[in-house]
Amino acid sequence: MTQFVTLKRSLLLGVITLVCWQQAFAAVPELKGTIKIDGSSTVYPITEAVTEDFQKTFKEVNVTVGISGTGGGFKKFAAGEIDIADASRPIKQAEIEACQANKIEYVELPIAYDALSVVVNPKNTWVTSLTIKELAKIWSPDAQGKIMKWSDVRPGWPETPIALFGPGTDSGTFDYFTEAVVGKQGSSRGDYTSSEDDNVLVQGVAGTQGALGFFGVSYYEGNKDKLKIVPIDDEKAENGAGPMLPTQENVLKGAYSPLSRPLFVYARKDALDRPEVKEFVAFYIKNVPALATEVGYIKLPEKVYALTTERFSKKVIGTLFGGAGSQVGMTLEDLLKKEQGS
Repeated sequence: MTQFVTLKRSLLLGVITLVCWQQAFAAVPELKGTIKIDGSSTVYPITEAVTEDFQKTFKEVNVTVGISGTGGGFKKFAAGEIDIADASRPIKQAEIEACQANKIEYVELPIAYDALSVVVNPKNTWVTSLTIKELAKIWSPDAQGKIMKWSDVRPGWPETPIALFGPGTDSGTFDYFTEAVVGKQGSSRGDYTSSEDDNVLVQGVAGTQGALGFFGVSYYEGNKDKLKIVPIDDEKAENGAGPMLPTQENVLKGAYSPLSRPLFVYARKDALDRPEVKEFVAFYIKNVPALATEVGYIKLPEKVYALTTERFSKKVIGTLFGGAGSQVGMTLEDLLKKEQGS
């Protein structure tokens, strides 16, 4: 009798387990289709990480992620060629008008914070820090043909030639850096090696003793053995004492200023009507705090993610930033609360 009861219980447990598994699988929609994403090389590692995890569950959805720079991504976005644009700066007025001309509406979603890393070759023993003024001295348009050696930057440094590496003009990182350092978006000397692929910049700095470059901090984190990061001093007492590194603590408390900024994805409103795109963006917002940290970025405050989730669920159209593109010192939480009228 005892054996019969035990067998009966085992069979019942097996049935319950089977039902639970069936319900679990039934809860996962059988999505199919293709999602096209392009844009910022800075945002790429985050989107790639999200995509890999998403496709573990939704195997029939093909997600392609390209790197053509923030500006290049917005061109494709405005033409209706992609569903989602990765962006390391807010959308510009000209890009807004291009979207309007093609009746493209979009939802703007902040996803993480990034800090720009300024790096030199590991064999560079003389640079232990740089100021924002020195970066401006190196990168301003007037520096071309004049600031050519490290001794031109600071007395006592060697006459080693400076080899500069930076993002191309389609890059949101280029826009933000020039705005923050030189004081005018897009204003830069032209005699530097540029690429929309940050891995190319990493290789350039790693292979040239006198090199100086800048890109998103995750590319430094992934190549620490090849690069030397430079602490930056903005020379403003209210943002901290002395040179600062782009750590999570320094970014969140505003001490790594002005070289930290938010990152975004832009989703086409009509694309969000497709189940696979809607599910992907929802998955992105839910998982990006952990995945952004995992690939070397800084997650937003929880309140900001809550407001971002609400923005997505309501399909709030348009930008919070007025079409100005890169803006130094922007506060996401205040902007999102202002949108809510709180």
